[in-house]
Amino acid sequence: MDPHVLRTFVTVARRGSFSAAAAELGYTQSAVSQQIAALEADLGMPLLTRRPVAPTAAGERLLEHAGPLLLRIGAARADVRRAAAAPAHRLTLAATPLAMNAELARRLTRARQAQPRLSVTVRTCGRAEVAERVAGGHAELGLADGITAPSDPLRLPDVGPLATVGVAEERLVVALPADHPLAGRAGLRLADLVDAHWLETTLCPLGRLRELAGDGFRPGLAYTGDDVHTVANLVAAGHGLTLLPASAGWGVPLSAPRLVHRVELLHGALPPGPAADLAAELSR
Repeated sequence: MDPHVLRTFVTVARRGSFSAAAAELGYTQSAVSQQIAALEADLGMPLLTRRPVAPTAAGERLLEHAGPLLLRIGAARADVRRAAAAPAHRLTLAATPLAMNAELARRLTRARQAQPRLSVTVRTCGRAEVAERVAGGHAELGLADGITAPSDPLRLPDVGPLATVGVAEERLVVALPADHPLAGRAGLRLADLVDAHWLETTLCPLGRLRELAGDGFRPGLAYTGDDVHTVANLVAAGHGLTLLPASAGWGVPLSAPRLVHRVELLHGALPPGPAADLAAELSR
């Protein structure tokens, strides 16, 4: 199965249009039609309806496989290029919004002081995108954060052979309004808060809380961004509770269950050079 044709199929399905997919990919519309026809002939079944353009049942199944396949192909290409590339002093560090805490920022400072030529761009994105960027060669290093039990690794998408190492763990706090009846407590248990309204955010997904502490955790308001100040303002205004690392905001310490905010460093094969030195400093 030609990965170029597979990418064309994914683009047509996502855009819902042969012409829009052709414009995005830089092909003619007839070339896109020919590639889809060839793929359907190869598999012996229709993958897209034409009016409107939408995946058939078989097309939906192929889409489930296509994303991981294309990602692994891209990761393989990037891994080979990394092994042969000359050391670069311009690096990209992909990081989730809460990953770069004060201690890791200080480690980054030490790395830059030790390497005066080092230029680092920090790009904020979601956890899955961090892994995809590193695997695909769009970032040399990644920092991903999440809520987990002490010393337990994060659940990261399988995007290829990436090294992961825990670089920070800190306690969690329950962020709640200043006038909340429980705001003066010395500690709070999640079990006592399952009936409260919680913010649904990418920083603290309710599905993860339910996995760790059982059912409940009613959604109060959904916020799809990644700005911590916005989350704090929504909490303060009474739209719902959330969990934050202690260093990122105010709140009451979480006393049970034993959960932490964990940060992991992600990278592919790193030959000796600036990227490997930066990874070593961030891992100290």
